[in-house]
Amino acid sequence: MVQKAKILLVDDRPENLLALEAILSALDQTLVRASSGEEALKALLTDDFAVILLDVQMPGMDGFETAAHIKRRERTRDIPIIFLTAINHGPHHTFRGYAAGAVDYISKPFDPWVLRAKVSVFVELYMKNCQLREQASLLRLQLEGNGKNADGEAKESAGLLAELSARLAAVEEQAEALTKQLNDDSTDAAAVATAAHLERKLTGLRRALDALEPGTGSTSSVSSQN
Repeated sequence: MVQKAKILLVDDRPENLLALEAILSALDQTLVRASSGEEALKALLTDDFAVILLDVQMPGMDGFETAAHIKRRERTRDIPIIFLTAINHGPHHTFRGYAAGAVDYISKPFDPWVLRAKVSVFVELYMKNCQLREQASLLRLQLEGNGKNADGEAKESAGLLAELSARLAAVEEQAEALTKQLNDDSTDAAAVATAAHLERKLTGLRRALDALEPGTGSTSSVSSQN
């Protein structure tokens, strides 16, 4: 069963969090609240998130400072951040948001349909990455099992390789369709770049699987790539 992605909502005003939950509930993902930058950083210590919606104007640690902490952590630096702000201070303010690591910058009041569409793109990319990690984990288990009973497990290994290849092909097809959709819709450059990064990872995994086919060489060189 595919697990739901987690989306972190960070805002010091309860009514704003409630509004975000109402807008994003249609995505049928897990929405996690944080009423401050400190609370958001605490949530990020234990959970993985597909995307963060971060209010800029907060007492204490504001959105810029919170984003800076998120980007300094190796565990969280790649999580997309969408800044939400009720104040438009012009290009300089927007630039500061992108410099802090945001992939998008939306002024309130925002269009619910636009926000939901932007978030859904990053949720879909996150899901594809999760599928990729699952395939890589299965591949590692296969590599570790090789050599224990080579003769007795030859047929079982071939069957597992075929299953992995089929699963990877399905993910490759979905990733290709997603990339085409992003390019056709002229979506944010950050989303397009993330999709391209995912396709590169898929290409590497495909090479690893191809190298495991009989007659293509030893598995030791493959395992060193993972």
